[in-house]
Amino acid sequence: MVFTHRKDLLGLADLSRDDIDTILDTAVPMKDVLTRDIKKVPTLRGKVICTVFYENSTRTRTSFELAGKYLSADTVNLAVSTSSVQKGESLKDTIKTIEAMGTDVMIIRHSMSGTPHYVARNTHMRVINAGDGAHEHPTQALLDMYSIREKKGSLEGLKVAIVGDIEHSRVARSNIIGLSKYGCEIRVVGPATLLPAEIEALGVKKYYDVEEALDGVDVVNVLRLQLERQKKGLFPSISEYSQRFCITHKRLSVAKKDVLVLHPGPMNRGVEIDSRVAESAISVVNEQVTNGVAVRMALLYLMMGGAA
Repeated sequence: MVFTHRKDLLGLADLSRDDIDTILDTAVPMKDVLTRDIKKVPTLRGKVICTVFYENSTRTRTSFELAGKYLSADTVNLAVSTSSVQKGESLKDTIKTIEAMGTDVMIIRHSMSGTPHYVARNTHMRVINAGDGAHEHPTQALLDMYSIREKKGSLEGLKVAIVGDIEHSRVARSNIIGLSKYGCEIRVVGPATLLPAEIEALGVKKYYDVEEALDGVDVVNVLRLQLERQKKGLFPSISEYSQRFCITHKRLSVAKKDVLVLHPGPMNRGVEIDSRVAESAISVVNEQVTNGVAVRMALLYLMMGGAA
């Protein structure tokens, strides 16, 4: 198993296609564990996992903590808002403190791009990037890819549209990097102010018209519109954004008949996605949450020697 030789997971840019296949393949039996009455296996008994989130999170943090618990690891959550960080403790000192407590894996989310890389260089712990600035969110992309592969049978050569705030989205970046390894045609669409000027250098096609972007696609990944960006005047109004880019059944009529709709959550219903689409059979939003636990179980299992 190729991936077991790696100390850290900092981004999908660092992974080969074989690495990704190993993770997704391992997530299949992990998902089976979640269907049992007793969701517990002894694989990582005696291991310690610490989640350190400098930004708010519900899905990712809880998902990692449950993944660790289901594998019988001890999981600890550092509440940054009530920790010594608020007293001026440096990130490096925080790392050393957590390491000195016998932690095996540190899972970190930070608003500054590159922070997990800094942590990895300054610790013997294994480090998992749970989102750094607008850079990457590798485990979200992995669970998205797992969800797509589970429904479509393969990731090879699919047409995928990513809709919304591409400029500020680490989810979009990681999905682009990961899906590109499988020869997918990736289209990004949104207001011009929310599309990076050089995005096409990543091998994607850029659109400003949502119907044109959705024409013939297999998968639509709808990004959360970060409403705090509205204060910066990057688009005229929430109402106008909804009128032009909200994913509705009518807009999806130009996509493939078996189109799949994803959303990383939390959803702004009626803004970036219509509730009827979110609740329909073509949506895998709730399954993504379950798959997120399975994928993170697979990662912890592989990174902490479970394969051996």
